[in-house]
Amino acid sequence: QVQLVESGGGLVQAGGSLRLSCAASGRTFSRYAMGWFRQAPGKERRFVAAISASGNILNYADSVKGRFAISRDNAKNTMYLQMNSLKPEDTAVYYCAAGGIGFRGSDYDYWGQGTQVTVSS
Repeated sequence: QVQLVESGGGLVQAGGSLRLSCAASGRTFSRYAMGWFRQAPGKERRFVAAISASGNILNYADSVKGRFAISRDNAKNTMYLQMNSLKPEDTAVYYCAAGGIGFRGSDYDYWGQGTQVTVSS
């Protein structure tokens, strides 16, 4: 069992940056691939980025490539999402997930409760 808690969301102007964190409980964090998803109002949840258990394999949605960077610190049981050059269309609730590295939410076993990111124009 893994419990996930996101933090770091907030309100930022377009072009700004935020860093999201996902803190995981349990001693098996380093065994899990992890991912970030987001859900905008009225839209389906969509894949953002994923990272393998060791951190050497990274996947990104085309919409965030070159702007977002996923990373993890297994010693701290924490995953991060550095978001730069934010756009209003990045506004969404961001969720971290554990147990998969694919693009589908069904690939993942555990989910956090989400953190709101709002980008103003």
